[in-house]
Amino acid sequence: MYKLMGNVANAILTVSGSKAKLYGTKHIPKEGGFIIACTHNGYVDIINLGLSLMPREIHFMAKKQLFEMKGIGWLIDQLNAFPVDRDNPGPSVIKVPRQLLKEGKIVGIFPSGTRNAESANLKQGAITIAQLTKAPILPAAYIGAKGVGDVLKRNKGYLIFGEPFYVTARGKEGRDEFTHVLEDKLDELTKEVTFLSKVSKK
Repeated sequence: MYKLMGNVANAILTVSGSKAKLYGTKHIPKEGGFIIACTHNGYVDIINLGLSLMPREIHFMAKKQLFEMKGIGWLIDQLNAFPVDRDNPGPSVIKVPRQLLKEGKIVGIFPSGTRNAESANLKQGAITIAQLTKAPILPAAYIGAKGVGDVLKRNKGYLIFGEPFYVTARGKEGRDEFTHVLEDKLDELTKEVTFLSKVSKK
């Protein structure tokens, strides 16, 4: 289902002109498990991120409420998403991604592009998983087309990847330190891809 939906989405976004222009693809690990933390502002960014890494598949972390919605729950389950209870996080928050990374798979986490409480929790979640699994984090930033309306208007998307990094510090202090590191990297990548998008339009 993932590959089928990917091919359909690829065709739609290519025809509409909303398929993301990619930068920094040399930083994407060619093999092994890793965590990708990408800024998030809509649904098109998730699709473009998935397309950018094909034929490899991303296992997306999604809030459990989405799985309770008819139709959507089934669809995202088919697209490798796994539920997380953000209000009452338990051992499963780490258990599922830990197993996926152990199997050499890619775990996707989408903090928003703004610095708010929910986004901070997701960033710290990415750091916690990386700290416990010793998996690298691939930071990425996306700007551009957000939803169906943007695709219909043929708005473009832009996606940039930064250099992977490891969480080398332990404990809560280490998590706090590297959460700030991730925030700074995402901020820098957002500024860079914004600049590149303007240059591309000239």
